[in-house]
Amino acid sequence: MSADVVPVFSEVIHSPTRLRICGVLRRGAQLEFAVLRDTLGLTDANLSKNLRVLADAGFVTATKESSPDRSDARRLTWVELTPPGRRAVEAHLAALAEIAQG
Repeated sequence: MSADVVPVFSEVIHSPTRLRICGVLRRGAQLEFAVLRDTLGLTDANLSKNLRVLADAGFVTATKESSPDRSDARRLTWVELTPPGRRAVEAHLAALAEIAQG
């Protein structure tokens, strides 16, 4: 965490599932929906619902693309934090650190 991060508690991120999603996405650029789902042990519906809340807040984006390895019409969904989402996660983590320090 950068020293110039201003701590800001986020009700959107603070939900345990959304905090876990943001924590995983914070580590990398993009993750495929199924990888994120399996990493967190969530159902498709639970992950979709929580990603929708994060997307509505402008914190994540999801893009769909065809897979050359598939013969059907299903597409892969890639999820990533937006720059504002990344800043919000860092600010939320800084706020949690302040709370933990008392």
